[in-house]
Amino acid sequence: MKRRTAREKALQALFQIDVSETDINEAIEHVLDGAPHDQYLTMVVEGVIKHRDEIDQLIQKHLEKWTIERLATVDRNILRIAIFEFKYTEEAVPVNVVLDEAIEVAKLFGDDKSPKFINGVLSKVKADMQ
Repeated sequence: MKRRTAREKALQALFQIDVSETDINEAIEHVLDGAPHDQYLTMVVEGVIKHRDEIDQLIQKHLEKWTIERLATVDRNILRIAIFEFKYTEEAVPVNVVLDEAIEVAKLFGDDKSPKFINGVLSKVKADMQ
């Protein structure tokens, strides 16, 4: 599975977990829909769940006049995936690649304002981490 596809599937699984508190393994199996298991997908979903509190604090720090709870579920989880990849992946994925991928996923799954919003928040996170 390509990384882009794994990120899209991770978003779908995290959305399902966020909305219906589905078990991690069930959510992953559901989004795979019979496709072969993907290590990167599993690592991202499990990693986001494991580090969710720290990731959410980092997101909240860079929101202006918003709380993380008010964010659209799609946007919140795109941010979580990207920040997980920024901070916690052992594989060196260039920060700019993660940023671009998050924006592209936002174009597919978010609303009209999502790509700009995702770009703004992640750019602040990126600057803060450097």
